[in-house]
Amino acid sequence: MYSRPSIFDPRRRSLARGILLALSALAATMRLAGFPAPGAPHPSNWQFVPLLLAACAMVDTFRCLGRTWSLHHAGVLILLYSELMILTLVLVLLIYP
Repeated sequence: MYSRPSIFDPRRRSLARGILLALSALAATMRLAGFPAPGAPHPSNWQFVPLLLAACAMVDTFRCLGRTWSLHHAGVLILLYSELMILTLVLVLLIYP
């Protein structure tokens, strides 16, 4: 029987899914804020969608955190810090303009 990869199964832990969700949230918030345009960022009513994506990415990455300290644990912590920065950027672009 063919089994799905863990990236498509939300019940299984997957670092790749968390990274892809965080990067897609970053790309979506930059596009919704009008990043490639040469003007100042503008508000959008759809900015809450990347905020939810970034929060889901953090939860999904947090699920991969181990109980004991190891190099894998340290790598997941670094990913969590980077996703926290993405979440903060999404919040700033949601509130600022």
